[in-house]
Amino acid sequence: MIRKNPNGDLPVIHESAYIDFTAIICGKVIIEENVFVGPYAVIRADELDENGNIEPIRIGADTNIQDGVVIHSRAGTPVIIGKHSSIAHRAIVHGPCTVGDGVFIGFNSVLYNCTVGHGCVVRHNAVVDGADLPPGFYVPSTERIGPATDLEAMRKVTPRQSDFSESVVRTNHALVQGYKKLHNEF
Repeated sequence: MIRKNPNGDLPVIHESAYIDFTAIICGKVIIEENVFVGPYAVIRADELDENGNIEPIRIGADTNIQDGVVIHSRAGTPVIIGKHSSIAHRAIVHGPCTVGDGVFIGFNSVLYNCTVGHGCVVRHNAVVDGADLPPGFYVPSTERIGPATDLEAMRKVTPRQSDFSESVVRTNHALVQGYKKLHNEF
């Protein structure tokens, strides 16, 4: 469902993107080319800041937002998700938040008030809250990263992990093409 927010902002969705009919895209949302938004995802930019403004939620080209993902923003703050990234099933991305290019966010993970640099991998059930991850960092499953976390102790993404992330993007890009073809049948 594509709908306006109470401020009257309507999503802007590139014609090559695929939005599942059960997804909800609301308000000042910008979805770039070849993006996949899966079933029951919610992307909602509707809260105003103290001056009555809303920064957009922007989803970069060739990114996939998988089943049940929730992307929202507190008090009109921006959410930016880069290109060629994967936000896996039931993850929550809550602004203010910036996710770089080529990032993988695992199942049920939570991002809030953070920056996740290009090429990072945040595995399943992890939390990044109030921290900025430099490019290429690896966050293991169930890890909690906060402002006091010693980032020097964290590992870097391996080529194998990077290859996995890229394969997820390729798979979901193929889904965009396949579902777009199915839409043409009706």
